[in-house]
Amino acid sequence: MRIAFIVGRFPVISETFILNQIAGLIDKGNDVDIYAFQGKPIEQTDKVHPIVERYQLLDRTHYPAKNAENYIDSVVETHASMFEGKKPYDIIHCQFGPFGVMAMRLRQAGIIEGKLITNFRGFDISRHLQEYGEDIYEELFKQGDLFLANCEFFSQRAIKLGCAPHKILVHGSGIDCDKFTFTPRYLPDDRIVRVATVGRFVEKKGLEYAIRAIAKVVQKYPKLEYHLIGDGHLREQFENLIKELEIEPFVILHGWKEQREIVEILDRCQLFVAPSVTAPDGNQDAPVNTLKEAMAIGLPVIGTLHGGIPELVEEGISGFLVPEKDPESIASKLSYLIEHPQLWPDMGKAGRDRVKEKYNMNMLNKELYELYQKLTRSKQLIA
Repeated sequence: MRIAFIVGRFPVISETFILNQIAGLIDKGNDVDIYAFQGKPIEQTDKVHPIVERYQLLDRTHYPAKNAENYIDSVVETHASMFEGKKPYDIIHCQFGPFGVMAMRLRQAGIIEGKLITNFRGFDISRHLQEYGEDIYEELFKQGDLFLANCEFFSQRAIKLGCAPHKILVHGSGIDCDKFTFTPRYLPDDRIVRVATVGRFVEKKGLEYAIRAIAKVVQKYPKLEYHLIGDGHLREQFENLIKELEIEPFVILHGWKEQREIVEILDRCQLFVAPSVTAPDGNQDAPVNTLKEAMAIGLPVIGTLHGGIPELVEEGISGFLVPEKDPESIASKLSYLIEHPQLWPDMGKAGRDRVKEKYNMNMLNKELYELYQKLTRSKQLIA
């Protein structure tokens, strides 16, 4: 099967969900081309996910000759040359809604050919609507062959925007559970409780509220470390906040890390916090992969009542859910978990089981390939 993956920037170290899908399809013998409509990553980092090197994905990747001034309106002019000499594809799989719109226009212009699938993953079905209007996908919903949402929360939003219910399915972002070894958590011998958060330093990750929560918790439990893994444009703001709250001895900023390094840090931790919030521009999260990975290795978690996260974290079973932008509630649940380490092993096991049941990468890759086959055999998907 010939498959075109339409993405933004590539490769992006935080988008393992895209890499996992590509690798799974290649493993099944498919011919996969990658089209990075926004070019190469803008992050100044030399870290590349091992999948990129193992599958030599850069050899499969095509970049535009120039950047579009308006990445939707000038798509045909800017991106047509990327497809010169390419045979028709069986599947054109667009990661994120805006690239579905762009691919639709290229298909309408006769530049590419194939069944069009668009994946909604987060910003494209939240912030993007606030910026471009809720009718931005009106034509795509009519012309697209199939839509996938990575959680029920975003699926329902797409339906409210006009997507026909029979044309959209929930298809989660998977992780390779075999690469995450489950280890029950217990209070370590040095009695230091290590808490971790992984995420880009951007508004919707809500890191400010986790930092403020840590400042509250260490007043009562000074034997605590907070490991922040990631980077971004808010780094200086968070560094200043940490100094202002006088918690520098308790917070470790690790910067960008690739997956293997993240797992090594998480293996030394006991608890995990994912404080996602709705950003001022409307941006929201689905069940984030870093949260799944933490649960897969056995960490009890604290998430927020936000986006698709309640579809992953079961309240009181694998962890706790708190309101957005509420450092007091995060601190309260953290304190409770610190005071009740006997709960950690069962919570960690429940989280691992949840991830294996709903987000196993191999299961989801098999499901995706079967959807491709079904779509190419029919004029329209019958859900």
